[in-house]
Amino acid sequence: MRLIKVALALLLVFGLTACASKFKTYNGPEVTRVLIYKEKRSMYLMHHNEILKKYDVGLGFAPLGDKKIEGDGRTPEGDYRIDRRNPNSQFHLSIGISYPNAADRAYAHSIGQSPGGDIFIHGRPKKYQNGKRDWTAGCIAVTNREMEDVYAMVKNGTVVSIYP
Repeated sequence: MRLIKVALALLLVFGLTACASKFKTYNGPEVTRVLIYKEKRSMYLMHHNEILKKYDVGLGFAPLGDKKIEGDGRTPEGDYRIDRRNPNSQFHLSIGISYPNAADRAYAHSIGQSPGGDIFIHGRPKKYQNGKRDWTAGCIAVTNREMEDVYAMVKNGTVVSIYP
């Protein structure tokens, strides 16, 4: 009986260690910049001039043009920073982009609108894992597995440049 209990305990321990975690570690070169090219639907994690990783991305549901106001479905263009992390995101994991900046807010207010906010790089919920490309409200989406790498590699304060 004791042997059975020990065997079950070992199976439990080994079974738990085999479970994958969404929190990976990264010990490679620092990601110094994130480049996103909307037209190409590509995101690059850079270490200075070296490409560390490239990802295909999904964008806002109205991807052409720069985000100007809340609800327009566009992904912003310009230089921002990673400014927050959400390990409990409804989109698996997410890292926040510092949109809107002062210029974004000033423009939106000049036309009597809100610039919106809550722009993230994030994973995909089950209903969007079918490959539909542009479905977010203005965020940048990658697969959940890719997001685990991005979350581990990209630190708060990293510059994010988003191009048309």
